Amino acid sequence: MRVLLIEDDAILGEAVRDYVAGIGHAVDWMRDLENGREATATVAYDLVLLDLRLPDGSGLGLLDALRAAGDATPVIILTAHDRISDRIEGLNAGADDYLVKPFNLGELGARILAVTRRHAGSARAVLDAGSLSIQLADRRVCVAGRPVDLSGREWAVLARLAARPEALVSKAQIEEALYAFGAEIESNTVEVYVSRLRKKLGRAAIETVRGIGYRLGR
Repeated sequence: MRVLLIEDDAILGEAVRDYVAGIGHAVDWMRDLENGREATATVAYDLVLLDLRLPDGSGLGLLDALRAAGDATPVIILTAHDRISDRIEGLNAGADDYLVKPFNLGELGARILAVTRRHAGSARAVLDAGSLSIQLADRRVCVAGRPVDLSGREWAVLARLAARPEALVSKAQIEEALYAFGAEIESNTVEVYVSRLRKKLGRAAIETVRGIGYRLGR
C-alpha cells in the first residue's frame, strides 16, 4: 500500500514513517501543504496520514480539496487538537479517522488496518479469480480454500492487481504501490515478486502480457 504522510514534526514524522514502512507499506513523507498537494496530484495513494497544523496552513484545506474533487482516498488525521469541536470539524470535512497526539504507534497501525478494511469493504469484499479467493478487506487470500501467507510486498502486488481484476496493470503501476519517492528500485523487482506469488498461488494466478503488464488469471 502507498501511504502519504504529511507531518512537519521531524521526530514524530520519522517515527511514523519508519513504523508504517516496517509494517509493509511504502511511505512518502511531506512536511508542508504545498508538497502534500503536489504529491496527491502525482500519485494515487491508498491512505493519507494528515497533520492539521502545518507551516503553510491547516491540513483541513487539503482534505476539503480532495473531497471536493471526488477523491475518496482514506484520510486519518494526526493532530494535537484534542477538543471535541476539532474532531467533529475534521470528520465533517471527510476524514475517516482521528488520532490525537501523542499516540501509540501500535494504535496507529490498528487504525490504519481498520480504515483500509472499511474502505475495501465499500468495494468488492471478496474477489474470486480461478482458484483464488482474495479478501481485500482482511488482507487474506486462499487457493482452493487453503489460506496462503503473503509478505507485505507480495500482498501489495496482489492487491494492486485485484483492484483492477479485468485490466492490465503496468510494471510502473506496481512499482508505485511498492516504493516511496527516492527509493532505489531494482530493474527486476516486480518480476521477483510476481515469481514469488506464482510459487505460492499457482502459475496461472498471474498472467503476463509481454511489453504491457500483468493481470490476475481468469
